[in-house]
Amino acid sequence: MSTETKSLNFLEHIIEEDLTNGLSKDKLRFRFPPEPNGYLHIGHTKAIGISFGLGEKYNAPVNLRFDDTNPAKEEQEYVDAIKEDVSWLGYKWAEERYSSDYFQELYDWAILLIKEGKAYVDSQSSEAMAEQKGTPTQPGVDGPYRNRTIEENLALFSKMKAGECNEGEHILRAKIDMQHVNMLMRDPIMYRVLKKDHHRTGSDWCIYPMYDWTHGESDYIEQISHSLCSLEFKPHRELYDWFKEQVYNFAKNKYPMLPKQREFARLNLSYTIMSKRKLLKLVEDGIVSGWDDPRMPTISGLRRRGYTPQSIRKFVETVGVAKRENIIDVSLLEFCIREDLNKKADRVMAVLNPVKLVITNYPEDKEEWLEAENNQEDDSAGFRKVPFSRELYIEKEDFKEEASSKFFRLKLGGEVRLKNAYIIKAESVVKDNNGEITEIHCTYSTDTEKRVKGTLHWVSIKHAIKAEVREYDRLFTDEAPDSHADKDFMEFINPNSLNVIEAFVEPSLVEAKIGEQFQFQRLGYFNVDKDSTAKKLVFNKTVGLRDSWAKVKPKTNNNNQQKQSQQNKRPAIEQIKSYGKKYDRMKDEQREKAKLEIQELAKNISYQDIEPLFGTAVKKAGTRIITMISLGVLLENGLEKNEAINEFISKALDDKNELLVTEAKALA
Repeated sequence: MSTETKSLNFLEHIIEEDLTNGLSKDKLRFRFPPEPNGYLHIGHTKAIGISFGLGEKYNAPVNLRFDDTNPAKEEQEYVDAIKEDVSWLGYKWAEERYSSDYFQELYDWAILLIKEGKAYVDSQSSEAMAEQKGTPTQPGVDGPYRNRTIEENLALFSKMKAGECNEGEHILRAKIDMQHVNMLMRDPIMYRVLKKDHHRTGSDWCIYPMYDWTHGESDYIEQISHSLCSLEFKPHRELYDWFKEQVYNFAKNKYPMLPKQREFARLNLSYTIMSKRKLLKLVEDGIVSGWDDPRMPTISGLRRRGYTPQSIRKFVETVGVAKRENIIDVSLLEFCIREDLNKKADRVMAVLNPVKLVITNYPEDKEEWLEAENNQEDDSAGFRKVPFSRELYIEKEDFKEEASSKFFRLKLGGEVRLKNAYIIKAESVVKDNNGEITEIHCTYSTDTEKRVKGTLHWVSIKHAIKAEVREYDRLFTDEAPDSHADKDFMEFINPNSLNVIEAFVEPSLVEAKIGEQFQFQRLGYFNVDKDSTAKKLVFNKTVGLRDSWAKVKPKTNNNNQQKQSQQNKRPAIEQIKSYGKKYDRMKDEQREKAKLEIQELAKNISYQDIEPLFGTAVKKAGTRIITMISLGVLLENGLEKNEAINEFISKALDDKNELLVTEAKALA
């Protein structure tokens, strides 16, 4: 197997195999088919990235198709928002399509199925049909209307279309097999009566096709070569194939190619919910300000918070394409935006929790405009001027009257450097009646070459611009808020997910435009919110400079092993590596104990710690085994497989060491 072939994900392997077996490359066509019943969220970015990414890779068209079969929940607002989000991510669709474009053709095919005895009108209550359908372990039973004559079915279906039937009075079902092992094949519903206007077809229809009937046939009509969807649709594949095979007999001359459905693991993110119904509840209950609230996992919310298309696409690329469901740690998404903004965001100074600092030996009427570098990561970013004066604001957290030698900020008698300016020394403080420090009095030195350990950001009080800063925390306090059978996801709402403060920023920001992004030095990345005006600047905090949640991640259950890990000050990855030389030579009992210890340690490492070990020499079997064990823990805790991981596992499966092969098989 070539290196190039190994680097393909499993979907690309399927496509390459189809091309090898005779599928013409110019027949490749993909689609992204959202239902316009809500805003797109971060979970959708994987499906978007896969379909449009394959389109880019194979220079094949990708349709944007709206599966708009439910007028009760769908709106033009959602259509417009979806188009904006896909465009913002940087993707271009070949054609804009709608399932509603095909309502007449779907209806005509349904008539033909009735005439072939493969569909019938059922007039039972939904409760009666549910009872007859059986369970996954018990077959269903035929209903009393299953053997209606073709003429009777045609007449009733015509009445349904003409608006002569009430909602719930009749439905059209496919006639397949009520005893089928797959419950989805037990005479699924094809049409129901819905007397509601559609956002595109208005009142033309009062019967609407069900998703399973519409979706596959829309793929077929558009001649989609590969219908790619998330894993929850895998049980639907059999029905997808049954429907398309039936209509193929009606339309094979017009539509010669049958699409192929294949499934991938969807993107699940920790501390997040992905259900549009539940996201809508957050909006309707006023928990958030709207679909684009910066705390929401919607693409519009992420955009408003300051995430970039590049960071989201990098995140999707890093997560990779997999066949197994798991939860990705939200810190990976935050890492991607930090990495992106570090390269492009200008550095500025802002003070969010101010205390007044007076430089007593600096002239009262003097001010200077000092030169500051905009972005040391970008040579083309240039410099700006920042004003300096006798009275400044610094962060309250940056000063202590007394502090240990490990406190590298300002303390009485101590010296620090003011960013882009002078070195100061704290001489005294002024306090109010409650003992709170209101002023710090310092002296400054013009000797800027002097070595000091700390550097602080600041703003000149005389020149400072007031701004509203919205600091965001995670919307939920639980890693998987909608996974608890005995609790509602709303119970995990974080009451402190938004903190609005009055801050002071340097005057260069007075003309900042909506959407512009900045690094507030030493604080994090911020962008100008859409609520910002000429009279009032509003900033959203996108992300901090480092992962502030790392220290509060869930603790392990094994207290004894955790204490042992904490007592050993060596990094967890170094402790794991120490087992490598001897692991494959241990006795079974020793090895089992070592494996448990490695698994416990692996809870405290990152993918970046372990990825360099993938290239370990073949002869160092022990190190490769402990790497595989550690990798298993990361995968279990939410890491999704990527090309490097798949290649590491693949090589291990071909190894002669039985211990390594066993561990690799557990992850394959």
